[in-house]
Amino acid sequence: MKRVTVKTSVNYDVLIGYGFLGESGAFIADIFKPCTLCLVSDDTVFGIYGETVAASLAAAGFDVRVFTFPPGERSKNMAAIGGLLEFMAEGRLTRADAVVALGGGVTGDIAGFAASCYLRGLPFVQIPTTLLAAVDSSVGGKTGVNLPQGKNLAGAFWQPSLVLCDCELFGSLTNDAILDGIAEIIKYGVLADRDLFELMLSGSIPIFTDDNIIEQIVEKCVIIKSGIVSGDEREAGDRRFLNLGHTLGHAIEQVSGYTIPHGAAVGIGMALMCKAFCPEIYDDVCTALQANHLPTNCDYSVAELFDALSRDKKRMGDNITIIVPLRIGQCELRTLPLSNFRALLEEKL
Repeated sequence: MKRVTVKTSVNYDVLIGYGFLGESGAFIADIFKPCTLCLVSDDTVFGIYGETVAASLAAAGFDVRVFTFPPGERSKNMAAIGGLLEFMAEGRLTRADAVVALGGGVTGDIAGFAASCYLRGLPFVQIPTTLLAAVDSSVGGKTGVNLPQGKNLAGAFWQPSLVLCDCELFGSLTNDAILDGIAEIIKYGVLADRDLFELMLSGSIPIFTDDNIIEQIVEKCVIIKSGIVSGDEREAGDRRFLNLGHTLGHAIEQVSGYTIPHGAAVGIGMALMCKAFCPEIYDDVCTALQANHLPTNCDYSVAELFDALSRDKKRMGDNITIIVPLRIGQCELRTLPLSNFRALLEEKL
């Protein structure tokens, strides 16, 4: 088992390994005294892993209350937060209690945001069940939900107390869910690690035949993110690098009505940013995306995307900070007026 310690306002460990989901209760008992745990999951994930985790928590001495919701991005809204907060209040959870998120990024966002709000803050644990959540969203403390006006517009920075990443769970993922994670791995390669990027050029199938490689990739991504988050917990500076591909990607998701999965949208966002600002690596990035069955373009116009992008949470007044690739393994932050960004995209794309 690998251990990465994330050093923020709350220091916590990310444990990465295989086949330890049934020991979740014991690991959580190392950091929490016996208390009530609100186990949050979507209906699909709970049907696969929920009883295993709930039994493990109960065996470790915890009183377990289960809250589930319909799977998918459409559940990531204020209604879900309200329902979860009311569930915790009806269960009379106190500040001595905690929340456990069992699932992918949507579950982690909902559970973490509710944990940050209830009684002005309960501790919570992340148990990611998707590759995307393991390499990215379960680490760093970003929580939140979508509003009708845009993605992730309501939320809080709320660090977990522990992350338990059992890579064996990736075996139950759909192809689209795997690609969501692959896109983020490619992002980390473009952002900060040429070796990781070159590994992804061969496609994901060789990776998923070797447990050790998967574990190493998850560890590498967590180390990269941990280093960035530790220096900038609340996204005032370098943490914005982690948004590579996401500014256009989130706009693509929203314009599509979330029919384009997150990974595909982020991959397109990366490709378009390379095409506009660093054409010398555009072909390499497209090769990596295509080798992993991810798209590199979409049919939406710049005008359509900017209607969504104008409500992006990274906008500051009339300016926006974008992440511009310089070469594989290095990017820079660039702040420019939205109007200039739009003009550049219309010219280059």
